[in-house]
Amino acid sequence: MEDNKLLHITNGDDLSEKILNLGLSGDVITWREMLCEGPASIDVGDEEFVLLRRNFLKETYQISEERYQEEFLAQLVKLAAINSYDEVVLWFEFDLFSHMNMLALISFLLQNKKNGPFSLVCSRKLKGELEMAPLSQLSEKQLQEHYRQRIPLTDDDIQTAQLIWELYCSSNPQRLVSEIKKTTNFEYLSSSIRAHIERFPSVKTGLNTLEVNVLKLIDEHEIKSLHHLLGYALEYQGYYGYVDVQMQRVIDKLSPFYETSEEGVKLNDDGVKALKGSKNYYQNLKDNEHYGGVRKYDFLYDPDSHALLKL
Repeated sequence: MEDNKLLHITNGDDLSEKILNLGLSGDVITWREMLCEGPASIDVGDEEFVLLRRNFLKETYQISEERYQEEFLAQLVKLAAINSYDEVVLWFEFDLFSHMNMLALISFLLQNKKNGPFSLVCSRKLKGELEMAPLSQLSEKQLQEHYRQRIPLTDDDIQTAQLIWELYCSSNPQRLVSEIKKTTNFEYLSSSIRAHIERFPSVKTGLNTLEVNVLKLIDEHEIKSLHHLLGYALEYQGYYGYVDVQMQRVIDKLSPFYETSEEGVKLNDDGVKALKGSKNYYQNLKDNEHYGGVRKYDFLYDPDSHALLKL
């Protein structure tokens, strides 16, 4: 098996470095994007896609065109030019951030006639392990075992991944709801889709699940500062996998709902009403934020029926 020509694709530099240290055979490429946020089009790497992503990342996170070219587009060129490998090993975490990148990557490989076979190393609890930890936090011995127990992906799995990426980039995210029930070898795909759907504003409050979670943290804990809040929000975000700059943006957007003082961060009157669900803040919060092919505020999430409603 080890004579096979392998390509390892990871979701981050830390993980790539660990894999290189393991001395596994094969080449390692790092996928550096954050496709769970901002506009995206189906054909990864084409002119429309690059324009959308460059503009979003530059305006939102001050990522220069040069940096995007160097850190992401240059890797795409490498991936498009790869010869046939005996196996493509995907190293991705359980969360929405990782899964959206992975779906886009699979779509890109299929666009470029790279048909696998594919296997997956995803953060999960193996027999004998006490808890699930991100891949980048595992010891070399644990990582080696996860690699040994990697999951072969079937043609159906790959087709489902391609479909979900297309639906994410389409104008109708409602079709994603039915995909939650689909069984695949991507153990956390359903949870990631559900997390995505719950990012649309609630029909009751105009806030999404992630935003409400941040307000709950302020309400339930003694938060000393906004930096303290950021740490909590990152730790208790569940299936989102947002990095610090993304979560900071969520906290900044919620500033009308809390006040900071020497005593710490406290909810104000609007924060209490938003948490109780006694007032709808949709109009106050509405902006031009995009998820894939749609604007966040063009749809509402109904927490009772778990349906997405188009406005």
